Amino acid sequence: MACVHVAHDCFVGNNTNMANVATLGGHVELGEWVNLGGGVMVHQFGKIGSHAFVGGGYRAVQDVPPFIIAAGEPLRFGGINKIGLQRRGFSDEKRALIKKAYRTYFVSKINRTDALNKIKSELPATDEIKEIVQFIENSERGII
Repeated sequence: MACVHVAHDCFVGNNTNMANVATLGGHVELGEWVNLGGGVMVHQFGKIGSHAFVGGGYRAVQDVPPFIIAAGEPLRFGGINKIGLQRRGFSDEKRALIKKAYRTYFVSKINRTDALNKIKSELPATDEIKEIVQFIENSERGII
């Protein structure tokens, strides 16, 4: 949309929507089907996972994992991107599994390392769970 800025050496996945004045610093990576609200700023070298939605007016200074909604200051997990996933044909079972993984990672009272290990050991290794685990393990800026 109007006045969007994509800095040098960025990767923007297919079917990405960036609302007015969304700004990407250098070397940012956006996965497939990412939605950035108006005025979102993504810090250089930041990564936004596939099917993620970042609410308008916020800044992403750490990585945003796939399949979630992120909002607030500082940016934080707001739930899974249920509507976006429904629109793209994710089944109820897949959405429930994604939700379970993120409730373990973001909502449970265990530390994030233990939460990630619990996701890997207790949830089925579907493509979505593998993508979540790989994204988190490969994060260089840290997860919101």
